[in-house]
Amino acid sequence: MEQKKFIKKFTKAIQEGNAAIFAGAGASVDAGFVNWKELVKPFSEDIQLDIEKEHDLVGVTQYYINSNLGNRGAINQEIVTNFSSTDAHTDVMDLLTKLPISTYWTTNYDKVIENGLRMNNRRGDIKRKIEDLSINVSDSDAVVYKMHGDVDSPQNAVISKDDYERYNDKNSLFVTALRGDLVSKTFLFIGFSFEDPNLESILGKINVLLGENKRTHYCIQKQVSEEDYEDNEKYNYAKIKQELKIQDLKRYGIETVLVEDYKNVPSLIAKIEEEYLKNTIFISGSISRYDNMWTKERVNEFCYKLANNLVKKNYKIISGFGLGVGSSIINGALDEIYKTKYRHVDEHLSLFPFPQSDNGEKNLKQRWTENREQMISEAGVCIFIFGNKVENNECVKASGMMEEFEIAKNKGKIVIPIGSTGYTTQDIFEEMKESGEYGYLENYWDILQSEDNIQELVCAIDSIIKGGK
Repeated sequence: MEQKKFIKKFTKAIQEGNAAIFAGAGASVDAGFVNWKELVKPFSEDIQLDIEKEHDLVGVTQYYINSNLGNRGAINQEIVTNFSSTDAHTDVMDLLTKLPISTYWTTNYDKVIENGLRMNNRRGDIKRKIEDLSINVSDSDAVVYKMHGDVDSPQNAVISKDDYERYNDKNSLFVTALRGDLVSKTFLFIGFSFEDPNLESILGKINVLLGENKRTHYCIQKQVSEEDYEDNEKYNYAKIKQELKIQDLKRYGIETVLVEDYKNVPSLIAKIEEEYLKNTIFISGSISRYDNMWTKERVNEFCYKLANNLVKKNYKIISGFGLGVGSSIINGALDEIYKTKYRHVDEHLSLFPFPQSDNGEKNLKQRWTENREQMISEAGVCIFIFGNKVENNECVKASGMMEEFEIAKNKGKIVIPIGSTGYTTQDIFEEMKESGEYGYLENYWDILQSEDNIQELVCAIDSIIKGGK
């Protein structure tokens, strides 16, 4: 599947709340952890097998346990030694746990997913064993299913033939939960080789039950490269095998997205985040003094209709409750949410009121800057309107709005300045137009500069957002 198509499709699944992640060993390698072959290598050497000649690593582990009369103490120790880092993280999982995805599955023993959630200020409900499935962590943001165990309980880790053969009996509820998610959610498999017998069995049964009615899932794989092989014969063989594997995965509804190098995966995930954020719009504005063109009544009407139309088009609005505009923006959004969005306020409106006092550790200006950073980081589009305030009985331009513009510009957001509303927004408009760097506004400069018809402005903003997306 083309990367652009994948980004659109998976972003839609995230927006609809149906996305899930399945992380394999490859998703943790960048954290410094060994892959499965490196983990098993010491055991293969002990029983005089060459790990490079072996493909059944589960079998190698079982042979080692057999040769030690069923004692797996050394294996447990190796798991603890190799996966005990408490602060390990990877760029890929940091990005994936930042997205509003609520379901994560993994066969890994490490804590990379948990650390990613924590770093992104999200609370994880970790399911390490069957007993955990019946207990819910309150106020959690995501559930993490560690279907093969956890480094904290190495004796229960799934690693040998015995473990796999007994899995359906000992861990049947994990199997049931995964089947349910594979039926109802859209998965992204990352760092996964699809050699795991548990997952293959589950996918096979879903394929039999649902046939052509399966959900579409996605996996990211590195494209076979000639540089990775000693000669053309081995390269051509690997290429043929990869193509056959891609076709086989389609039986399970899994589309493959190829990257030239695994180092490109973080940038691919970052594009998903960028696409997702484009559905969230920050409206920056304030007004304390009105004029003949923009009377108080017209300002309120514009803010109301702008917010109302954005929610009607299924966008989410972020507002800092700007003076003179905040109430109308909120009312416009809420009226549409209550009317057509089943009162799902959190899905379409997010408010960030500015603190009004120091907290002892940070002064007010610093807290305001942090508030602006937070609002803009959660949006993909920033609309600027008006921008004045009263100081010492004089009408002056809003410096805070200019700070918000600088933040949005530095973060690469889509910026839409309604220059005809004047004040600080007019300054932002002029700077952007003179720069020649905003191609998505090429056909709209005249409208943004002089149009004062409210409906025309609302329609123009809608068109710009669609073009920017």
